[in-house]
Amino acid sequence: MWRQSNGEELVKTNVSYCDGLARRDFLRVGVAGGLGASLSLNQLLHAEETGHADPARDDVSLIYIFLKGGMSTIDTFDLKPDSPSDIRGPFNPIATNVPGVHVCDQLPQVAKVMDKFSLIRSFTHHDAGHGPADHYMLTGYHPGASFNGGLKPNNLHPSFGSVIAHKLGPRGPVPPYVCLPGMHNSGSSAFLGASAVPFTIEADPATPGFAVPDLSPPLALDAQRLGDRRALLARVDRFQKSAEARANADTRALSVFSQRAVDLMTSPAAKKAFDIDAEPAKTRDAFGRNSLGQSCLMARRLVEAGVRCVTVDHTNWDTHTENFKTLRDDLLPKFDMAVSTLFTDLSNRGLLKKTIVVLTGEFGRTPRINQEAGRDHWSRCFTVALGGGGIHGGRVVGKSDRWAQDPADNPYGPEDLAATFYHLMGLNPMGEMRTPEGRPIMLSNNGRVIKELL
Repeated sequence: MWRQSNGEELVKTNVSYCDGLARRDFLRVGVAGGLGASLSLNQLLHAEETGHADPARDDVSLIYIFLKGGMSTIDTFDLKPDSPSDIRGPFNPIATNVPGVHVCDQLPQVAKVMDKFSLIRSFTHHDAGHGPADHYMLTGYHPGASFNGGLKPNNLHPSFGSVIAHKLGPRGPVPPYVCLPGMHNSGSSAFLGASAVPFTIEADPATPGFAVPDLSPPLALDAQRLGDRRALLARVDRFQKSAEARANADTRALSVFSQRAVDLMTSPAAKKAFDIDAEPAKTRDAFGRNSLGQSCLMARRLVEAGVRCVTVDHTNWDTHTENFKTLRDDLLPKFDMAVSTLFTDLSNRGLLKKTIVVLTGEFGRTPRINQEAGRDHWSRCFTVALGGGGIHGGRVVGKSDRWAQDPADNPYGPEDLAATFYHLMGLNPMGEMRTPEGRPIMLSNNGRVIKELL
């Protein structure tokens, strides 16, 4: 058992994910399978263009890759090779293509694209519990004592993607905000309402025969042969009936957007964006034929089609036991392929300059290795990786102390991360959104733009 400085005990567990969620709960395939407040097709089609955006940055998108459970950044991006054996672990640093910057030897392909992204090694916040830390890292706001992490969704503040959807609205026929393979419990819109709820794929793009449940049956039809658009709408409604019942949204609002639902269904751009089978087999292989790899590929396709924010929710990085074996044999080989290929692919297509990519979990892992060869929760200091969209590659911002226990300088937190990518997307981080009661809420909760990255 490891304690943080506030005395909180971080308890180890042998379940697959230490809040008790099994993988089958995470990947619920099908539109009716627990959509909760993620958006069915009609509901996603309205977003308010409020707020103050810089038109010159309207083409910038965000891919937020959330490594659920907490990536061990002391074993990946901030190794401590000179520390005692119960801290340093078995992995060794290797040189990257940026002089003086090293990553672990389990990430040889990532090392070759270090010039395309940067590291914040002094990232920190105060909560080492999965639920509230998740909420903090997905919204920029700590949820406080009243938080109920078991709710689906559990947002007390809107997720980053919902804020972006609310402020900037859609580009063309594709949704402004998409979650895949499913929506994280803290990935929804809170007080921003139905217009800012994400379109959630609810299916793993690595699964053979993958199809988006809301889209694939109507998209299998030839839109040009449908003389009766009302017949198409009836088919759409049939596929959404159970989802709408769960969404608890205003049914009058749903009917307002029904016509635009038909427009999305018949849009060639939407068909193309969600059709991952259109990718060459060589490209799919390069990303990796697994959930993280194919989700990263899908994210690239979506931002290329105009989606403003894609959140990839990937589990399970909660390595309380056999941390090094799990990283070496499972998590890091997939991460290495997916992330290196994503940055390379975005760059080759001319998309990296207008696509921000963020790689983070809710926290890192303890400096000290526990008795089960694992590492426990540690939020006091960890590393966040990010690049593209105006962020200089190859930089290291801040540093941790000798054991990666605390920041040694330049501490940054979730509010600052939010302020930085809002700024890069043309939003004023100090701008406001309003609750239904009219109470103003700041976008970034007084976050600072991380100028060293820009």
